[in-house]
Amino acid sequence: MTLGVRAAVFDAEGRVFLLRHTYVPGWHFPGGGVERGETAHDALARELAEEGNIVLQDEAALFGFYFNNAVSPRDHVAFYVVRRFAQSGPQKPNHEIAEARFFSLDALPEGTSQATRARLKEISEGTPAAKTW
Repeated sequence: MTLGVRAAVFDAEGRVFLLRHTYVPGWHFPGGGVERGETAHDALARELAEEGNIVLQDEAALFGFYFNNAVSPRDHVAFYVVRRFAQSGPQKPNHEIAEARFFSLDALPEGTSQATRARLKEISEGTPAAKTW
């Protein structure tokens, strides 16, 4: 089994942090793979720092655990919600991140992935969590 982590990071105004990668279309939550010997929480903290200059100020809340069969028949995603964090500055574009910023839930950017929209609906509307990403 492979394990990835993703997070819905909400600022004080209720906006969500999304990013656009250089290697895959659409807007997505920050996150990535859990490395050998790394806890899921440590992987999440590392990915948030790398992809958004975001430092957790409190434990991230595990929201759900999803099967990501679009990637592989063994891929799973631990999905967290983050509300307490610090950001040292805006994420500058690099070889992996084309663009990253906060968006109001009622003004998500064109190209926001279906999975991202589904997870936001689960969080904001309390709809039942899906089993697949």
